[in-house]
Amino acid sequence: MDLELKGKSALVTGASKGIGLGVAEALAAEGVHLHLAARTEPLLQDARERLQAEHGVTVTIHPLDLSQSSAAKELAQVCGDVDVLVNNAGAIPGGDLEAVNEEIWRQAWDLKVFGYVNTTREFLRRMKARGHGVIVNVVGLAGERPNAGYIAGSAGNASLMAFTRALGAHSLDYGVRVVAVNPGPVETDRHVYLMKLRAKSELGDENRWRELAQKQPMGRAASVREVADLVTFLASPRASYMSGTVVTVDGGISGRGA
Repeated sequence: MDLELKGKSALVTGASKGIGLGVAEALAAEGVHLHLAARTEPLLQDARERLQAEHGVTVTIHPLDLSQSSAAKELAQVCGDVDVLVNNAGAIPGGDLEAVNEEIWRQAWDLKVFGYVNTTREFLRRMKARGHGVIVNVVGLAGERPNAGYIAGSAGNASLMAFTRALGAHSLDYGVRVVAVNPGPVETDRHVYLMKLRAKSELGDENRWRELAQKQPMGRAASVREVADLVTFLASPRASYMSGTVVTVDGGISGRGA
């Protein structure tokens, strides 16, 4: 299927690794010119060199901290004319209400929740003026399946789901679509690291970490590419009647009960 993305441009935040880098790769494979934002400049440089060499697209990198409110304005000034914005930067730490103090909570939300909101505000304004654009928010399953042991992440993701639905319900009136993706467990480097820690604690051997996924659908977490392909489709004109929608990609975990 031709996703009709060739020659378009996109900004992907949190693009130095994990899902963000996977989305950048999937978009580049469709011929999309890229702007990549993240904190770690060396990783962004590596991504730029590889994606340009493999796919022949233009890749511009922006090393900055999206937890700073000025970062969204800075990005909009240099690449505010992109066709697609993928909000992906930020990982909220786990812990219950006693474990996550106000400082930790605010720092995490400054990056993921307010980072998404501020960046969307800046780019939506420009997309509405042009009469076209797509914003895809990569959120997370905890927003629809709250967990007291991941309370800051559950609340933050639920907020971003509501943000997407409220904004996307009306943005199409201006030619702009706003959608979100809720991944369940995804086999990123961070996921593998955490699973190895758990395997060492519970099974006595970090190399047995895959055994911990046996009860998940297909006995594994989702691959980065499976999530990235969904994001790429939603960003494409093939999904032109989708807005205000949150799409879950979790192999059915959210429907299996506790």
